[in-house]
Amino acid sequence: MFHIILVSPEMPANTGNIIRLSANTGAHLHLVRPFIFSLDDKRLRRAGLDYHEYASLKVHDSLTEAIQSTGASPERVFAISTKGKKRIGETPFQKGDCFVFGRETAGLKPEEWEIIGLDAAIRLPMQPNSRSLNLSNAVAITIYEAWRQIGFEGGV
Repeated sequence: MFHIILVSPEMPANTGNIIRLSANTGAHLHLVRPFIFSLDDKRLRRAGLDYHEYASLKVHDSLTEAIQSTGASPERVFAISTKGKKRIGETPFQKGDCFVFGRETAGLKPEEWEIIGLDAAIRLPMQPNSRSLNLSNAVAITIYEAWRQIGFEGGV
């Protein structure tokens, strides 16, 4: 299936929602340290409900480590960002692709962009005067578009 990498997530409720999404779509979730909450945070657990045991979740010490653990080739790693020149619907996805999401408040740092490359950035369409989407919404849009493209393989 797909891989979701959250780089230093800041809001436990978003991460909890993404855990639930991962469990329901079969996506593998990777969290990159540091993050400012505990995986036992009650807001994270409440948002994820009882899906934690059904989700594939790994914690990594670096973005490089997280990407390497997915087994995705560099051309199959995409960063979802307002910096993207290509829109999500213009990119063909395949099983095993890796989607990287930056911090809720600041996105990816320059050194993280060096790892991924700006040419791997994909944009979710928005109105011109909008800043960004909520992280868990952006992840959901991305995973469902990628899953749609492969015919919702494995889904019912």
